[in-house]
Amino acid sequence: MVTNTRQPLLSVIVPVYRVEEYLYTCLDSILAGLNDADVTDVEVVAVDDASPDRCGELLHAYANRRPATRTVTLPNNVGLGLARNAGLKAATGRYVWFVDSDDWLPPGSVPAVLARLRTDRPDVLLLDHLRVHHDGRKEPDASSPLLREVNGCVRLNERPELLRVQHTAWNKVIRRSFLDDLGLLFFPGWYEDIPFSHPLLITAERIAVLDRACYYYRLGRPGAITATPSERHFDAFHQYRRLFEWLFTTYPQETRLHADLFGLMVSHLLVVVGNDHRMPAKLRRPFFRSAAAQYRRYRPAGGYPRPGGVRGLKHRLLATNSYLLYTALRTAHRLARRPPSGSGTVVSAGLPATSAEQQPDPLTASR
Repeated sequence: MVTNTRQPLLSVIVPVYRVEEYLYTCLDSILAGLNDADVTDVEVVAVDDASPDRCGELLHAYANRRPATRTVTLPNNVGLGLARNAGLKAATGRYVWFVDSDDWLPPGSVPAVLARLRTDRPDVLLLDHLRVHHDGRKEPDASSPLLREVNGCVRLNERPELLRVQHTAWNKVIRRSFLDDLGLLFFPGWYEDIPFSHPLLITAERIAVLDRACYYYRLGRPGAITATPSERHFDAFHQYRRLFEWLFTTYPQETRLHADLFGLMVSHLLVVVGNDHRMPAKLRRPFFRSAAAQYRRYRPAGGYPRPGGVRGLKHRLLATNSYLLYTALRTAHRLARRPPSGSGTVVSAGLPATSAEQQPDPLTASR
């Protein structure tokens, strides 16, 4: 038998930990429907991050049936970011795509991605995604409209709104040599995408956009960080410090990037502190205080684009470290959005629940 030594065009890196229920759905969605030409251009690198369930066994059985799949087994659990690094080290493709093992891809996604990579040869290919609820309902992300009508390849300064697309690794397919030249890897801890995704878009010479939902993001899975109250949400501060250290090293003089990233950071931290599914009540005040310190540390001298409405008011309260007023605002805003008993009408408590406030915040809604 002749072994195919051709370098694949795409390596799909799948970190695996405690996802026994979802694993085969994810892997099958990557390799399903590939024609003979495409199947030789794809490899799957699955990383068993010392998963305590049957994931390791399932991976090896799957790899025995599907030669395009290789398994990397880690002796100790290292977390999502470092498991991705291990997969990246083993990957041989000219492009890499990080897919989380509790999520999956819509039919036809990989062939569509391969076609765009061959046509445009981008540094980064941005993909759209759908958010999937427990009941199977699918909805577009709040940042999806930012991906419309981007033709060919662009740079970020031509389409600066792309910086507000979800800051995840899984909605980006990245040219491996570009990534290696940047020397960019994932840091340990939660919110590992923050100092990874933004530098990709900022430094890329060629950004392409595939205006197609190529990823199903599973909402609220038990064990996901967006559904886990924990002090580990404080990791977000370390990840943003890493991002701004990179930014000030790369661009010592303040630019629009500093202002835009600062505004995105503040909005994200406010989402985290206000989310009962993430922030234990006893940690809300210290998280708010830490966010206020982060605000003072990185606020651009020339200001930044602050949002309007209630969200903008929360920004101002964070700027002045006004936790008691923030708590009052948060409580009043929630009461204003709660229908009174026996009525479908929202009663205003002096803070109108505008449609803009009810929509998820681009960039931060999922992460």
